[in-house]
Amino acid sequence: MPYATAPDGTRIAYRTTGDGPPLVLLAGQAASHRWWDGVRADFETAHTVLTPDHRGTGASDSPQGPYSTHQFAQDVVAVLDHARLDSADVYGTSMGGRTAQWLAALHPHRVRRLVLGCTSPGGPHAARRDEAARRALTGGSAQAQLELLYNPEWLATHPAPEHTLGDPQMSPSARRAHFRASEEHDAWEVLPRITAPTLVVHGTEDLLNPTANAHHLAARIPHARLELLAGARHGYFEEFRETASPLVLDFLAEGR
Repeated sequence: MPYATAPDGTRIAYRTTGDGPPLVLLAGQAASHRWWDGVRADFETAHTVLTPDHRGTGASDSPQGPYSTHQFAQDVVAVLDHARLDSADVYGTSMGGRTAQWLAALHPHRVRRLVLGCTSPGGPHAARRDEAARRALTGGSAQAQLELLYNPEWLATHPAPEHTLGDPQMSPSARRAHFRASEEHDAWEVLPRITAPTLVVHGTEDLLNPTANAHHLAARIPHARLELLAGARHGYFEEFRETASPLVLDFLAEGR
């Protein structure tokens, strides 16, 4: 895997696959590029797909925190620079969507089209998850955490997609730094500065990140389009792959 160098010297690993116009896929909290293992192939036939390892995960360096979603966005800029890409389409889910908000707002010339999946503007304007979901996320069993992401009926008939539970090799301190970065995210004030055509995608039954946040994002980002997937939870991109991947691909193909 190639490495980009972030402004603070941290090495950011990223994987490049596929062929076509560039697309950056940004993973969720505490996850490496493997977050996308279940659906990466959907995008590789139409795009050159870049999947970074967030700092603290995968093959990237794991410096001492604190981390922030703003800092993660700077890491993505470093990846674009290293890959010699002036701009790319960007699809971020969960914490990756938080990172993508900063990227598109502060570096508008680097983002051609933007997809924000199962994410939140953060801060006091965001809808907060309920206490049961918070307990499952921070101290629940693997099964309880999986059920925040997927419907139990789907889990019963599919191998447990544990890559979306985070990188098992990351250090406890990095995991805490990721959690804090996601919890402290607040891009509300800069969202109106996003100029890239934007698609907001969210499941109607998201237990981890309330669906109200999709409405907040779509209302705050100029001319954003909102698509809700009925019955989907936080891992909509995998469980509802047959709907979600074509939806995103069609959006990215617009204007080419």
